[in-house]
Amino acid sequence: MTLKDHNQPSGTHKKHAKLARPSTGNFGRNEWAILGGPCTVIKLLADDVIRSLSPVYKCAYVDMSHNDDITLLPGRLVSGASLDYTDQVNYQQFNYQNPVYPYQLKQQFSSADLVLVNGNHQQAKAQVVIIDVNKEASLQKRTAQLNNVQLFLLADNASQIPGFIQEVLPHWQQIPVLKVDDRERIVAFFETALKQAKPVLNGLVLAGGKSTRMGFDKGAAKWHGKQQRYYMADLLKTFCREVYISGRPGQQQEIDPAYPVIEDTFTGLGPYGAILSAFREQPDAAWLIIACDLPLMDEATLRNLVAWRNSSSVATAYHSPVTNFPEPLIAIWEPKSYPVLLSFLAQGYSCPRKVLINSDITLLNAPQQEALTNVNTPEELEKVKSMIHHTIVATNESGFTTI
Repeated sequence: MTLKDHNQPSGTHKKHAKLARPSTGNFGRNEWAILGGPCTVIKLLADDVIRSLSPVYKCAYVDMSHNDDITLLPGRLVSGASLDYTDQVNYQQFNYQNPVYPYQLKQQFSSADLVLVNGNHQQAKAQVVIIDVNKEASLQKRTAQLNNVQLFLLADNASQIPGFIQEVLPHWQQIPVLKVDDRERIVAFFETALKQAKPVLNGLVLAGGKSTRMGFDKGAAKWHGKQQRYYMADLLKTFCREVYISGRPGQQQEIDPAYPVIEDTFTGLGPYGAILSAFREQPDAAWLIIACDLPLMDEATLRNLVAWRNSSSVATAYHSPVTNFPEPLIAIWEPKSYPVLLSFLAQGYSCPRKVLINSDITLLNAPQQEALTNVNTPEELEKVKSMIHHTIVATNESGFTTI
């Protein structure tokens, strides 16, 4: 089975490639427009939520200026610059000339776990509605925007959901209601939503290389009684929702049909292309990437990686004692790494390690560094053969394994 085929009828004209699009809104994956109250109330509420969640999650805020003088431009924009960048030491400031297109906005917000939007001025794919008697007339004009209301907040002067809201939201009674001043429970609402939105984890075994240095297909080597690509795939099944084997085009017929394949669609890029190909198929999943040439990899090392996974980072990876850099081929790549990988490729880079070095990642030390040992040459193979053959695994009655 392969994910490359999309059941396109033969002879049917296809204007655009069929791509799986990430489930982003106007700005980010998890965005809420807060509307219905005074802008000051919305800003203060956003401040409280961001202050509470920012130690764990990357938070962003979207608003629109109330400045009526549109002739005032900051920095060199007044001179005609299209972009003005200033390093403010403790923060970075970018000013753009209009227009900034929606695609550019999504790229800027791609690293954010939470985007809060002043819904009085901008829209988002989910809404938090403040019920304020003094602002009901303004809210009534925006009922068309209420297509995914997830929370009602009652101001001090409100005690119930107004009739015009009930008319446009047939299931309004199923939407939770809090007081706008109940900050602790409001923060808990967003925190719970972010936990539920944590991307699912898939597994990908890299087995599409030609193994030219080794002289034979490393994925077919039987270091543990079965072909190594299947052995690694079976290891990942404990931790991943779905597990795939990555293969170069035309390699599918070599793979056991019991193991689904993702063929490289970014060809000629090695592991970099394999990772991109996986995201191309499922851009909303996180991918536990593992090379097939790790004969000493074990379940404990994988369990530690998954246990310390930080979905707010671009990736969670082990530090390699050999290179003294992050190891990209035993790592969890989050969905937010997809645009990062593509942007590096657009700049002429196709090294996944370089992406990790220059990105916000969570870096771990492996509990057993030997597990990260890879084998690319016959000489390296001889070194690990004795380690494998002289490893005696004894399981005691309590279920503990000693080596």
